[in-house]
Amino acid sequence: MSAKTPAPNLGVITSVRGSVVDVRFDDRLPSVYSILRAGAKNEIVIEVLTQQDTLHVRGIALTPTQGLARGMRVEDSGGPLKAPVGKSILSRMFDVFGNIIDRGPVLSDVKWNSVHREPPPLDRRSTKSEIFETGIKVIDILTPLERGGKAGLFGGAGVGKTVLLTEMIHNEIGDQKGVSIFCGIGERCREGQELYHDMKEAGVLKGMVMVFGQMNEPPGARFRVGHTALTMAEYFRDEEHKDVLLLIDNIFRFIQAGSEVSGLMGQMPSRLGYQPTMGTELSSLEERIANTDTGAITSIQAVYVPADDFTDPAAVHTFSHLSASIVLSRKRAGEGLYPAIDPLQSGSKMATPGIIGERHYQLAQEIRKTLAQYADLKDIIAMLGLDQLSLEDRQIVARARRLERFLTQPFFTTEQFTGIPGKFVSLEDALDGCERILRDEFKDYPESALYMIGTIDEAKKTHKVEDGIHKS
Repeated sequence: MSAKTPAPNLGVITSVRGSVVDVRFDDRLPSVYSILRAGAKNEIVIEVLTQQDTLHVRGIALTPTQGLARGMRVEDSGGPLKAPVGKSILSRMFDVFGNIIDRGPVLSDVKWNSVHREPPPLDRRSTKSEIFETGIKVIDILTPLERGGKAGLFGGAGVGKTVLLTEMIHNEIGDQKGVSIFCGIGERCREGQELYHDMKEAGVLKGMVMVFGQMNEPPGARFRVGHTALTMAEYFRDEEHKDVLLLIDNIFRFIQAGSEVSGLMGQMPSRLGYQPTMGTELSSLEERIANTDTGAITSIQAVYVPADDFTDPAAVHTFSHLSASIVLSRKRAGEGLYPAIDPLQSGSKMATPGIIGERHYQLAQEIRKTLAQYADLKDIIAMLGLDQLSLEDRQIVARARRLERFLTQPFFTTEQFTGIPGKFVSLEDALDGCERILRDEFKDYPESALYMIGTIDEAKKTHKVEDGIHKS
């Protein structure tokens, strides 16, 4: 005889204040993080956040609450919010509940995991500092990313943030044989739609998953979408033993959604109106991004800095978790130097001799020094011209300009627009090229010979120098 299914745990709504819903349960009280369902088709989803007393719980709605009223029946699902995991979620697009939003076929062969999971225990974490190679010269040389670490991507609109993320996804899927997960928190629907089609045209959709909590969704949904994406990433790391690249756009909107939820729940705000629990909430998400004995989740997070104030609590708390920061410059984008990464503003905690090696460290320092000296000389060049500089300064300018052009790179994801085949450049080839430029091996070559190439030898193939006279 089959066991009887337990009777559903039913409650009654006692108050509705915007997204905050109070429910009375006479039988048994649902635990914190339990999902409650209400409405004619159980379409309204509420997550329990506090137990008020022995009979009442208070929750935040993850869906719009139109139609809810006092006295309506609520059903306790008996468990927390869950996300679908399995190989079949690849190349699909989801919302915070794990529903498909790409009009594709229904998912098959998936299991559902709770989105509330503990970070991996310390004894399972890898203590070895490893470099995450992206195949992008300027990142690998000057701001090396940590495998299993978190990098911040700072940049305004139109400077190539999405293109850079797309290229990293392409390289992770194509060259590293990994999985990429894109998590859009508070995204505009236009950005999500454009990204989906860009990925499809670039041919990288087959190895990636996209999860969106859009701008118009209630704060509860935006607050939980990061946990949904992370649960999917943990499945590929822990069960498929793959390296995962997790892209979050934008981590500030996660903090913002938490602030809205906190305000709605009636908590006393902290400094500058942020929630008092901001540090804990951000840590509960960030600490799950880790390098373990089975694989690694490496995260690149777009960071919005409110009013460019780096002392803002949201920026301060985010910075404490990052191991690298990549700053995109509108000025460099205007000069056509793509990827438009500012080498002097960007930095990485991995750039130490003990991790990247003495040769790489010394080269990176020399490149930064050369580019910094060139930046200082730009005002003099603008006022007096290049001819007024000393011979030594002219050599610095020549090296810096060649380095700037060598650090540009054609991307696979922009081939259809530029007509230039994309290049994946190994760290060794990138270092070799920079070292030879700094030794003045290419002083007789025009700067254009080093623009948008992969390895340095490509400049020699397309341009020959004979008897000091350049021939192309």
